[in-house]
Amino acid sequence: MDYIEIEGGVQLHGHVRIGGAKNAALPIIASLLLTTGETRLCNVPRVRDVFTFGQLLQALGANIRSDGSELVIDTSRIDRFEAPYELVKTMRASFLVLGPLLARYGKARVSLPGGCAIGARPVNFHLQGLEALGAHLELTQGYVSAYAGQLRGATITFPTPTVTGTENMLMAAVLAKGTTVIENAACEPEVVNLAEALARMGGRIIGAGSPRIAIEGVSDLEASVHDIIPDRIEAGTFLVAGAMTGGDVTVDRCRPQHLGTLLDHLRGIGAGLEVGADWVRVISVGRAQPLDIVTAPYPGFPTDMQAQMMALLTRADGRSVISETVFENRYMHAAELCRMGAKVDLEGSDAVITGVPRLHGAPVMATDLRASAGLILAGLAAEGLTTVSRVYHLDRGYEQIEVKLAALGAKIRRLP
Repeated sequence: MDYIEIEGGVQLHGHVRIGGAKNAALPIIASLLLTTGETRLCNVPRVRDVFTFGQLLQALGANIRSDGSELVIDTSRIDRFEAPYELVKTMRASFLVLGPLLARYGKARVSLPGGCAIGARPVNFHLQGLEALGAHLELTQGYVSAYAGQLRGATITFPTPTVTGTENMLMAAVLAKGTTVIENAACEPEVVNLAEALARMGGRIIGAGSPRIAIEGVSDLEASVHDIIPDRIEAGTFLVAGAMTGGDVTVDRCRPQHLGTLLDHLRGIGAGLEVGADWVRVISVGRAQPLDIVTAPYPGFPTDMQAQMMALLTRADGRSVISETVFENRYMHAAELCRMGAKVDLEGSDAVITGVPRLHGAPVMATDLRASAGLILAGLAAEGLTTVSRVYHLDRGYEQIEVKLAALGAKIRRLP
């Protein structure tokens, strides 16, 4: 099993190009089950979650060709309707095939999902929404079996915003008869990117990016060409890397409008920022100032940047508090940071971070995708050698992060 080795204490300098967002690519790949024909997806990240999702579509009968950052997916021969546990257990997003399979073929059998161990992420919102559209559901032996004739439009109100729940309802409703309204919908850019892709196929969607989305069902969709938006979490990770190593880093081919709250917090810790149309430059101006952060659904501070910002705040000049309101078990990286000399006290959903002058390299273990990134950032800023094990988590969402960091001057390498 691979691990990452880092010799810390090097300031990062230069430009890094941001890839496509895996959290946008996965639902768009799932949406192709609504079409018959060949679709080209551009700016697709080459990460493990995308490969796994491709395997899932192939298991359903799709044909997939890849050419660098492009995928060509032909769904004209879908003839199986079960998403097996062997694939779904590794990635919660696999559950996104339920809505489109049910909408187009009237049946689906999908294993209940797995993914990172960051707390309960129930799918009951998905199931309640599909039932409102007229689906009949059965839960047996860890699988959801769903049946429907013609789905019919309905009003679906989520108790709290759910990204994958909103995406599943979008894909189910786009072929439903009549109008569907999703209230308290997730507003994330990845949801908007999916709605844009569905609109290119012929879907009729109003309000994506707001808490109220209206979908007027159509009879069929056509294959098309779609672009995956840049990954705002990858962009944020490299900006934090530049700030906490005392460096000067520019992230290129990003969408600054998707980074608003993160940029506000980077200004809050004292980093210098320059923002262009599709780039952001961060210039460290000394030791970070302490900061309080509350994670929240978009446009709030993203929970997927919490571990990276915790790593940064371990060296801030004072006391910071992070309140995690999205997932209840997303502080497992805190203990690993403490192995490097950080001072982090957990008090329920809050993490109280008392900044220290320096971190020290140590062997640490990643517990989930974003924790992996946070530990790598800590290693970049620490004195001495850090090894990060279980980096298969990292490969789920970052494409060759060690190569990109090395290009910025980091002393980092992957070892078997």
